[in-house]
Amino acid sequence: MYKFLIPLIVLALFIPSDAFAHKLIPTDGSNIDYESALEIPDPVISWAMYEKLEAQPLYYKFEAEKGDRLFSSIVIPKLEPLEDFTPSLALIGPETFLELVDELRVIDSSRDFAYPLPEGYTAYVFDYVGQIPSSEFYEPFGQVTYWERQEIDLQLEAPGTYYVVVFDKNGSSGKLALAIGYIEDFSGSDFTTVLPAAWLESRYFSEDFSQLYILVGVISGIFALIGLGVYRKIKKNDNQYYLANSSKTSG
Repeated sequence: MYKFLIPLIVLALFIPSDAFAHKLIPTDGSNIDYESALEIPDPVISWAMYEKLEAQPLYYKFEAEKGDRLFSSIVIPKLEPLEDFTPSLALIGPETFLELVDELRVIDSSRDFAYPLPEGYTAYVFDYVGQIPSSEFYEPFGQVTYWERQEIDLQLEAPGTYYVVVFDKNGSSGKLALAIGYIEDFSGSDFTTVLPAAWLESRYFSEDFSQLYILVGVISGIFALIGLGVYRKIKKNDNQYYLANSSKTSG
């Protein structure tokens, strides 16, 4: 019975249980301008990027069709030094798009973007204006608690290339998770590739290694059981060989 139980425990660690799970896009902090912007394959699919914001803004790029819904949000891992960390989130798009957004009367935003813009583009900036500490959000898949910050949720009324930029007006640095998209889209292979990698990355990002130690222990236990099974099988074969030879000698 136990030989089936341990693999199930390992599998349970990796599969979201009633969770809101994003596909993780690995980053290395080099997306610091429009040319190096991190490409988002499809802005309606749920993606997440674990980032460390430092002196320079971080840029993300995607192509959108008319009528696409854009959802993006920032959350901060619940680590004591980050309680007051409130980076800004900018949506940069063609000026024609922003004229349409004006008509939608997007609230809690400004044009306070102090960095260069591509020709023909302008920006909406979304700052966090809530209380500190903010509401908490527990993400079951990564098993990480976050502080919630601001979000964007609107319909894009013009096709084109758009950018999302994360920056801090006070020059503060810290960790954040940026989410873009709202549709979960996982294939069968993701459960053995993308999701385990995302789970391990979330351990490092949240600086919580307790469950990683448990996982290492579980995997070590699996190999120990496999080794014990192999040893017992070899021992059994040796005993059978000894008995067979003993019978021949006595005969």
